[in-house]
Amino acid sequence: MLFAINCQDVPNSLPLRKQARPAHLARLEQLKNEGRLILAGPYPAIESNDPGEAGFTGSLVVAEFDSLEAAQHWADTDPYIEAGVYANVSIKPFKHVLP
Repeated sequence: MLFAINCQDVPNSLPLRKQARPAHLARLEQLKNEGRLILAGPYPAIESNDPGEAGFTGSLVVAEFDSLEAAQHWADTDPYIEAGVYANVSIKPFKHVLP
């Protein structure tokens, strides 16, 4: 089943994001290579694809997992969690309808 992993950053998370980004992206690449990643990306803090020093306010990952527990475990072991980027993470089942 698909799950939406919605993450909210701590204030001023950009330096923490930069440090942990390579490891974070490697995990997303693994999901992609397994055919389980639907989409992933950050929420810019301002209305721009490249927010510069304004940074980001969180992230969204939609991916396939065997269960809510498996999705939670994946989210709990993300490098951004370990680096202190995320203040909180919510995970919900997701039904892909369009496109």
